[in-house]
Amino acid sequence: MTKARAGGAARPRPQGGGGAARMPFVLLVVALLAGGLISLLLLNSALNEGSFQLSRLKKETTALTDEQQALQRDVDAYSAPDALQRRARELGLVPGGSPVFLGPDGKTAGTPAPAEAPAPPPVPQSPAPSAPAPSAPAPSAPAPAPSGTPQPTPTPGR
Repeated sequence: MTKARAGGAARPRPQGGGGAARMPFVLLVVALLAGGLISLLLLNSALNEGSFQLSRLKKETTALTDEQQALQRDVDAYSAPDALQRRARELGLVPGGSPVFLGPDGKTAGTPAPAEAPAPPPVPQSPAPSAPAPSAPAPSAPAPAPSGTPQPTPTPGR
């Protein structure tokens, strides 16, 4: 005889009770894993969307920077002293004479005099061309600009 039988009643072993007690724990672990995977998938999708938006914004920034630089070149060309002088002559403006200042008491310092137009520079005579010039420029060629007048560069998107 064994000791267990000799000493008294042995504890009976539950049949199938351990599997039923583990079921909620297994379901909890599976639910946590599924929730983690779903949240990881959503996080990855959000990061990818942000990456696409960042790429689009970088392209847009590059295009706007190029346009800003082209516009700045135009402003620089139009604000150059020789361009301003040429444009002023085209509008009929003449350089001013000696300045006259008005004081805070209303008195003038200097003598006012009307500005006089300087004599136009002499135009050099050029030899006659040997071949006749075409009467109209080619349709694909842009119209020639007057000499010395800055031409704006075409800006993208306009």
